Amino acid sequence: MLPRIDHQTHLSPLYERFITSLKNNGFTGDINASYSARLSVATDNSIYQQLPKLVINPRTRQDIVVLTKTASEDQYSEIKFSARGGGTGTNGQSLTPGIIVDLSKYMNKVLEINVEEKWVKVEAGVIKDQLNDYLRPHGFFFAPDLSTSSRATIGGMINTDASGQGSLVYGKTSNHVLSLESVLANGDLLNTAPMTMEQAQLLAKEDSSHGQITKQVLASSLDNRQLILEKFPRLNRFLTGYDLENVLQNEENTFDLSRLITGSEGSLAFVCQAKLNITPISLAKTLINIKYDSFDSALRHSPFLVRAKATSVETIDSKVLNLAKQDIVWHSVSDLITDVPDKVMDGINIVEFNGTTVDALAEQVTLLTQGLDETIASDNTGGVIGYQVTSDLVSINKLYTMRKKAVGLLGNTEGSQKPLAFAEDTAVPPENLADYIGEFRQLLDSYNLHYGMFGHVDAGVLHVRPALDMCDPEQEKLLRTLSDEVVKLTAKYGGLMWGEHGKGYRSEYAPAFFGEELFNELRKIKAVFDPLNKMNPGKICTPIDSNEQLVSVDDTKRGFYDRQIPVEVKESFTAAMDCNGNGLCFNYDANSPMCPSSKITKDRRHSPKGRAGLMREWLRLLEKQGVDILALEQDINNWSIKKLLDTSIAKFKITFLSKADNKDDFSHEVMEAMQGCLACKACASQCPIKVDVPDFRSRFINLYHSRYPRPLKDHLVANVEILAPLMATAPKLINSILSLKAYDTLSEKTIGYVNTPLLSVPTLKKQVKQAGYSGFDLTKLQYLTDKQREGYVLIVQDPFTSFYDANTVQSMMALIRKFGLEPILLPFKPNGKAQHVKGFLARFAKTAKSSSEFLNQIAALNMPMVGMDASMVLCYRDEYAKTLGDKRGDFKVLLAHEWLLSFIKKETTLNSNINTHINININENENDKKQTFKLFSHCTEKTALVNSENEWLAIFNHFGLSLEKVSVGCCGMAGTYGHEKSNLDNSKGLFELSWQHKLTDLAPEQILATGFSCRSQVKRFTEAQARHPVEALLAALT
Repeated sequence: MLPRIDHQTHLSPLYERFITSLKNNGFTGDINASYSARLSVATDNSIYQQLPKLVINPRTRQDIVVLTKTASEDQYSEIKFSARGGGTGTNGQSLTPGIIVDLSKYMNKVLEINVEEKWVKVEAGVIKDQLNDYLRPHGFFFAPDLSTSSRATIGGMINTDASGQGSLVYGKTSNHVLSLESVLANGDLLNTAPMTMEQAQLLAKEDSSHGQITKQVLASSLDNRQLILEKFPRLNRFLTGYDLENVLQNEENTFDLSRLITGSEGSLAFVCQAKLNITPISLAKTLINIKYDSFDSALRHSPFLVRAKATSVETIDSKVLNLAKQDIVWHSVSDLITDVPDKVMDGINIVEFNGTTVDALAEQVTLLTQGLDETIASDNTGGVIGYQVTSDLVSINKLYTMRKKAVGLLGNTEGSQKPLAFAEDTAVPPENLADYIGEFRQLLDSYNLHYGMFGHVDAGVLHVRPALDMCDPEQEKLLRTLSDEVVKLTAKYGGLMWGEHGKGYRSEYAPAFFGEELFNELRKIKAVFDPLNKMNPGKICTPIDSNEQLVSVDDTKRGFYDRQIPVEVKESFTAAMDCNGNGLCFNYDANSPMCPSSKITKDRRHSPKGRAGLMREWLRLLEKQGVDILALEQDINNWSIKKLLDTSIAKFKITFLSKADNKDDFSHEVMEAMQGCLACKACASQCPIKVDVPDFRSRFINLYHSRYPRPLKDHLVANVEILAPLMATAPKLINSILSLKAYDTLSEKTIGYVNTPLLSVPTLKKQVKQAGYSGFDLTKLQYLTDKQREGYVLIVQDPFTSFYDANTVQSMMALIRKFGLEPILLPFKPNGKAQHVKGFLARFAKTAKSSSEFLNQIAALNMPMVGMDASMVLCYRDEYAKTLGDKRGDFKVLLAHEWLLSFIKKETTLNSNINTHINININENENDKKQTFKLFSHCTEKTALVNSENEWLAIFNHFGLSLEKVSVGCCGMAGTYGHEKSNLDNSKGLFELSWQHKLTDLAPEQILATGFSCRSQVKRFTEAQARHPVEALLAALT
């Protein structure tokens, strides 16, 4: 039996008192002291791990004032903070042992836009892509581009002075900040914007926080002006620290404290609101993908490309390219980066030009391509082996999606050594880049390390992530050695180690870089902003009179905790252990299928990253208590009558006799996060690391319920494939009961189940009989010749479409017959998907074994098998393979679109009778032909089978029908998830978030949804009745 787990990191009385004081002082945001909430923000996208004391989500700027003023009381002098946004930092910038103040949950509104003056005002928690989606209809965008733009917040961008692609043209975040509204550590408001030197000097005389700050910054920046100009490198990137150079502008006639706060990594103040300038969107872009025989050739060619006055030049090496080819993102760009015959492509440069029209760019593009042609034709090619040009904006966006995903893809390498971010954003003058990288590579090669490279070569920034195993203490020491060497190397070439992603735990190198005199000026500035060192302590610098230390690259890393988990356990739970914190699962886009629970809760625990982190800690704590989790799991799955009785008695005692003793079991916190998962498996394909939450979730639930009883609803769901066939023997009677309001109330209160779907009437069995389809007779089918078998298609049943949506199955059979083939409905065999979702893994294994044996027997007939529900069919391919291994066999069940497409390809010209019949009926029904159908795809289907939507479009097009795919996220049903009372609000919220407004203006007959769950959800929350695409095809061809 699973033991009770005590994490032993309970809240101290100081923080308990602080929580009480906050509430008494009118704080309106969220305050969370649970271990799971703190763990979810104990890591970012770096190698470090630091557990905070509290997680606080302020709702308003006033909440932050209350927070800081309360913390300024003498009794709370020890309390410290760190602001946090998307948690995408690669160097631990927002990690703290104090309080995490997460502004992304509530302070995420776009407040005002002025199109004429080209500015927008936003709260700090607004996500970069969210802002650009808001600006796009106005013809503008916020220029600094990031690979993490789908989850990085504006506040985070300001704190790190973020920049990325196109920075030579568009600059950094600091170039776009017009003014800031911030809160100081003492609770004072600080509004900063450019002012004249005279105004600044007048302000410096005031005895206010703003006045004292201005006085010190003026002194530091003016008195040390020459030294500052000599010390700060002439680079497109800023070094983060405090920007003493640019706080003075316009020949020192303008003073702007916002430039100091931007890039300060939250060590000076809480940025609450920002006024930003916005840039008109270029209406035209042209992209040239230049291919090279080596990465060195790509680097050495970059100065020539910069001289061509490109908007940006991005580079990618072969390692990242090859990883991209293994990811679902590749299908969208493979035709844009084709291989060169008889050549090895070991690097590419992506060159972008943009302007008002493609024609206006033609001269620049032609000059470059002519130069490339001459280079390729000459004997001295400089490594250029080919190029491709595109001006299609959709294609360009796809290429940049692939480029942005490169950051995460590097983490998807085999083995225990993973590419790590610790020296990956170095910047040197572009003309020095090739030589610098050459020496950098020599350094890494001398330690026999693997690594991938990509970056912004136009700005001299290259992302290099050496592969190390942080569970190996010796390799952790090597990380320190490499960090020291890279600092020296960047200095040698006139650059810096932190060219793009901030200092964070690399702050220890700041004194040597700035020099003692300038570093002391930074400390004086820190002291006047934050004298008690409350704001992100240890980052950038400490107050001048403080004895506190800076953080160090030697500080505690995730590897310290992970190495406490046995190797065999880590290898068994790779779906959780491999998460590198890249945060793609925080994707803001409501139309993305990635992690619906994260979108609707805005709770970091309810994301793949959050759940993976909880699972890692749970495994570590079990090992700490001496539990062999793999042996326990095996013991649970091998049950007996005696074991069942013993565990039932033990569970009864735990539940009713010692409930209080188990109240604080950490397993409950993990379970809460796991229960929020919809098991849609979008993470398994969308995440660049392939973190598969449903995989380890089902294992956890199985183990959890070895100690705690299962709720009744879990048993109901797990037995749906037994109950549905039984209920279908009397569907009208059952439906009359299910339709009673009294039943709905009883079900909700006793089982926790709502909106129970009604059975199909007439049943599928009756419809099949009435239509006169051939019945299943295995012996008869075995005696058919190979040629005769070509005339049959076998339909694999599932519990949802067969018993609750029989018309869909019958439509598929009718469509098959219309093509001159004979459909045969196979006997119903349980699939087991529901058992897997609810963690009945022993039962699932038996179900999978039984079904596999049957389907392998059928597969021997060499006749196509077709299933109608994506989640069920894909379960055969994924969960069956993981559970049964080689014993699964090689049977294959196709989805409807897969079979239709194969049939169309096989019958390039359908037999004349069929073709004539189809053409006549379509021509006779002009309304159907003109009707544009709208395709709403099932999440699991379109993420696991990335081309499925396009294949449906091709099928409809083949039959002369118009079909358009609709970009939507999760509908919120996900099997039985939406029917559980505890999930109802989230289920409805998800439907409203992405689906509802897309359905509003559509005629019911236009709505096509491939998932049974999706069709059920549409029926539940609208007056429309969505159809499966095969129903629309059948209707159009009849």
